[in-house]
Amino acid sequence: MPSGLVLVTGASGFVGKWTVIALLRAGYSVRGSVRSDEKAEDVRRAVVAQLGDDVLYRLTFVKLNLLLDHGWTQAMLRVDAVMHIAASVAGAEPRDRSKYIATAVEGTERVLRYASFAGVRRIVMTSSVAAVAYGHGQKSGVRIYSEADYTNLAGMRRPSTYHVSKTNAERTAWAMARSEDLSLTTILPSAILGPVLDADFSASVNMVADMLVGAGPAVPSTGFSVVDVRDVAGLHVAALQQPASIGQRYLAASDYVRFPELAAILRSAYPDRPLGGNTMPDWLIALLARLGGPLRVIVEDIGNEKHFTRDKAEGLLGRSLISGHDAVLASASTLLALPQIPVRR
Repeated sequence: MPSGLVLVTGASGFVGKWTVIALLRAGYSVRGSVRSDEKAEDVRRAVVAQLGDDVLYRLTFVKLNLLLDHGWTQAMLRVDAVMHIAASVAGAEPRDRSKYIATAVEGTERVLRYASFAGVRRIVMTSSVAAVAYGHGQKSGVRIYSEADYTNLAGMRRPSTYHVSKTNAERTAWAMARSEDLSLTTILPSAILGPVLDADFSASVNMVADMLVGAGPAVPSTGFSVVDVRDVAGLHVAALQQPASIGQRYLAASDYVRFPELAAILRSAYPDRPLGGNTMPDWLIALLARLGGPLRVIVEDIGNEKHFTRDKAEGLLGRSLISGHDAVLASASTLLALPQIPVRR
């Protein structure tokens, strides 16, 4: 469907910008949803930096809010497909848990409802491995998860707001796809790394940024599966191009990288940076997680490794996923190219 019009929600986010770029490169026209004119300009700058200004005639914007009905009817006019990417991603527990979950769940329902009203049947949605690999009773060791797995929130010791929102949002999407006869595909990324386009990047990239500026003297012993943002964007576009992806979930996860390994990769490439490397004991992580800080999100991973199948994703892309090592270095090199590395708390 090249030259078709695709509505991209969350166009100014890390995944959103790269997906807009991938769509424009593939020949599509894009209507990006943003929260402000400033965010729209950020997307334009990123697009021009990657593709030049010749494609800007195929890029327009609309201001939308996932929690408000205003503007969605007009946003769906003449749209051929929707890529629902907009989502909040917190590195720590948000202050307003209910609003965070509502943005994910009610926002998903709103996007799909207005798409259905407008007769837009094709939806590609960003979910997360947070909706796959939790609450299954895994206590230690390695376990490999596939697209057939769904997170069991009732089985989690302390489900974070992020796990709740992602799991419930995806279940909402599949329920609506069945009831509204929508052609849905979901893409489920792990920790998203890769090249940054500006200072607006993922919570996962923020871990790399913290290490590069020496913000954390110690790291957990556990780790996480990573994926390059370019692969995440590529999977969204490939799903749109291949009808066989309808009704399917696709895990987007490359290699498992432990925090000490992440530090070692960065230390090898940038020996002059103030990189820490001490390992934080698991008992301290569990204790600090109870306070609701950034460690709350990873407390369920203590003592075990969550790996993910990649055959479906690589089949959809027609190539191998970018390695975790290369995704880490892509994040680092582009962060260091910024005027200043943002440090977020």
